[in-house]
Amino acid sequence: MSAPDLKLSILMPVRNEGVNIAIMLKILASLIEVPYEVIVVYDSPDDDTVPVVKRMQARYPSLRLIHNTKGEGVTNAISAGLAACRGEYVLLFAVDEIGPVAAIGEMIARMDEGCDMVSATRYAYGGRRLGGSLIGGVLSRTANKVFHYLAGASFTDGTTGIKMFRKEVLERIPIESNPVGWAVVFELAIKAQLAGMRIGEVPVVSVDRLYGGKSTFSLGPWFREYLRWFFWGMGRRGALKDARKAMVRIPHNPVKGGRSEEI
Repeated sequence: MSAPDLKLSILMPVRNEGVNIAIMLKILASLIEVPYEVIVVYDSPDDDTVPVVKRMQARYPSLRLIHNTKGEGVTNAISAGLAACRGEYVLLFAVDEIGPVAAIGEMIARMDEGCDMVSATRYAYGGRRLGGSLIGGVLSRTANKVFHYLAGASFTDGTTGIKMFRKEVLERIPIESNPVGWAVVFELAIKAQLAGMRIGEVPVVSVDRLYGGKSTFSLGPWFREYLRWFFWGMGRRGALKDARKAMVRIPHNPVKGGRSEEI
């Protein structure tokens, strides 16, 4: 498939996701209706995801493996993977997140309507979060709600790793997060709004580790990095609110059972 034909690049940083990747690839193939590619980015050659992906490449020609040589972590994996993406839109996606796959079509529709970034949300319009760390869940929900109302964020779930961008837009956002956890997606969401980009949301039901595998979640380091961007954004709440007021409203038919964030 030539690059001009590609609508979507799905960028998935992985670490020992051999169990989940095979299931995820089959689900993606059954649900996505536009031309797409999957970019699997791994840090270490002994990652158990690598042999599974290699076996499945004959079945999925648009499946590509990228070795992240920039340094470990999601931040570096996104940078390494983005350079290889050829689609019009880039979806940042966690391979263990089965639930949000059903929302990819709606996210693409919102992008086609004119959004520059579409974020999945677990905390509004019917979205839900199931499973995972109890403490992590409480902190995530509370921080996102506070940030939405006090900082003036147009998004209700800045910390979810499920976000779609126009490729040229994502390439323009400078990434400064430390390579620990998924805090980089929070940074990207804040900076997208500050840059005046058009932002939309789609509700998802997030089911953590539905098919197993070991989580890489580490409360201390992850929390510190999320907290860093929380306060960074709060310090720019005036600019965030101004950017939200200036956003262009794009007509949209909301998903059944929910609605979309004003953009």
